[in-house]
Amino acid sequence: MAKNHRGKGIRDQYNHGRGECPVCKRSSVKILYEQDAGGKKVKVCKTCKAAIKNGTKSIDIPVEETAAAE
Repeated sequence: MAKNHRGKGIRDQYNHGRGECPVCKRSSVKILYEQDAGGKKVKVCKTCKAAIKNGTKSIDIPVEETAAAE
């Protein structure tokens, strides 16, 4: 079984892969799983990855205000 998301495999990442999940807003969790959100890759926590896969949660990324600059 692969162990890419724990221990030695995450030491080279910023803050050892920990931060705030953009979906559930929990802090100090491992955000190692990439998900597509409107053409962008977003890293989320393990529980949100499973919830997105099952369809119970969705990624709500705020749209950048590019129309206001025009």
